[in-house]
Amino acid sequence: MKSNKQKRILAVASAGGHWVQLLRLRPAFEAFNVEYISTLDYDESELNGKLHIVTDANISEKMKAIIMFFQVFWVLIKARPNFIITTGALPGLATILLGKLFFIKTIWVDSIANSEQLSLSGKAAKYFATVRLTQWPGLSHTDGPAYWGNVL
Repeated sequence: MKSNKQKRILAVASAGGHWVQLLRLRPAFEAFNVEYISTLDYDESELNGKLHIVTDANISEKMKAIIMFFQVFWVLIKARPNFIITTGALPGLATILLGKLFFIKTIWVDSIANSEQLSLSGKAAKYFATVRLTQWPGLSHTDGPAYWGNVL
């Protein structure tokens, strides 16, 4: 059996608030080898892991989204993670969708900014994520997403 240090996590978030929330989860990653995907170039020395930059895209930017999917696919091939965790948005959804094809366990943490309803990506994650989490107790349901607390 592999020790945790031999297991790999791929942590994914778009720039801005999604990234801030992902970084607040870092203490949970300390026992693992971690690589990151984001849409903005952050200081890798603060991450204690390799950072992969992908094209920033949303659902209305079809060509950018296609490019981003191929970039995420390539990172998955290189990183070979055991687990994927994401706080969104589209790059996170792309990663868990592709992760499902590789039989990788995935966790979707919907943004705390979505207090009234799940994000569009969070709703789509229902079909791909191993575990879906909301940061608002009122949005949790028995069939998911679950509420395990918040990261802010």
